[in-house]
Amino acid sequence: MTLPLTLYRLGMTLLEPAAASLLVSRRKKGKEDPERMGERRGLAGRARPAGRLAWVHGASVGEVVSLMPIVERLTRRGFRVLVTSGTLTSAAVLAQRLPPGAAHQFMPLDVPRYLRRFLDHWQPDLVLFAESEIWPNAVFAVRERGIPLLLVNARMSERSFRRWRQAPKSARTLLEQFDLCLAQSQADGERLARLGAPRVGIAGNLKFDVPAPPADARTVASLSGIIAGRPVWVAASTHGGEEEIISLVHRALMERRPGLLTIIAPRHPERGEAVADIAHRAGLNVALRSQGALPERDVDVYVADTIGELGLFYRLAPIAFIGRSLVPLGGQNPIEPAKLGAAILHGPHVYNFADIYAAIDRAHGALPVADAESLAQALAMLLKDTARTRAMARAAAQTVESLGGALERTMRAIEPYILHMDLRHNG
Repeated sequence: MTLPLTLYRLGMTLLEPAAASLLVSRRKKGKEDPERMGERRGLAGRARPAGRLAWVHGASVGEVVSLMPIVERLTRRGFRVLVTSGTLTSAAVLAQRLPPGAAHQFMPLDVPRYLRRFLDHWQPDLVLFAESEIWPNAVFAVRERGIPLLLVNARMSERSFRRWRQAPKSARTLLEQFDLCLAQSQADGERLARLGAPRVGIAGNLKFDVPAPPADARTVASLSGIIAGRPVWVAASTHGGEEEIISLVHRALMERRPGLLTIIAPRHPERGEAVADIAHRAGLNVALRSQGALPERDVDVYVADTIGELGLFYRLAPIAFIGRSLVPLGGQNPIEPAKLGAAILHGPHVYNFADIYAAIDRAHGALPVADAESLAQALAMLLKDTARTRAMARAAAQTVESLGGALERTMRAIEPYILHMDLRHNG
């Protein structure tokens, strides 16, 4: 183990009291479930089921949702699956989507004692980490027990690659612990290999194979009736700095498009009241879904500050602006709105999903915008030209469908490790 990794491990051991204090601070800020705090310290919230167990980990909503097809495949083959994540939002989404035979726990902090507790209890036979979740102590704790460790849907952005290159020996040492790294793209795979991953495959992006997010049919019908006849668009997964722009855009369009309804679904639903305040200050009438309000005729901005309902709002709005892209934060995934028939708008900052946006842009399924003025112009054009909007939506959906197949490639690649689990338990 390299000196930086040794110091990290020692530091996390010595800082265990500080880690406990961090959890208390996060609980006070509403970022931890007070009834499940023990899980973050490696204390199991339920018994380990008998038989073969796969541990699958993703950081937050996007990662764990992309893993759901793998989880479903494993449970259909008789495996028990433990899914871990690190956010309250991901836990709420998983509570709705986990299949029978799978359970959720919060990921322990990267403290050696917490991880020993966790592994002593769960004793997984196979471990799959998603995307860029490479926590050193977790990686070494798994490998020290001889458990097969795979990195699936692996992503290594150019920015992350440059950071890892500053500690090349540590990067190589960490990546050598993985039995297999299955990258989302050729570029991701090449960066992982250059950093020292010895076994790299290209499987594609699992997010393309995730079913469209669900929505209650009665709720869709009810809200469709309420907003019938109104021009409507959704600004999804927005972050701070974007809601001000969206409010300005609504004001710029409302005289030309009477009855315009703007739906804002903030990436973090707990920001709902702050988002509503921004729209209020812009002189707009606002209603919050979390308070049980409906998008009645006098509502200009409907704040969708609930968890697990984006599938509903993508079904209601023919145009979706995908947030975290007008501010330099790297964008959010456009696959879900594409699958649900929305024409897509996005800002210039989409480096976290550059390949996906490039493909949809090339197919004319999405339009890039740079600021409030260009967003207003694009919306005005699409709200007026419904044929163009429908053509964009079809192009986006077809592009996403054409890029599928990662699930089958991933399952083929991990099949030897699944067979190893079988032999371990049957032998």
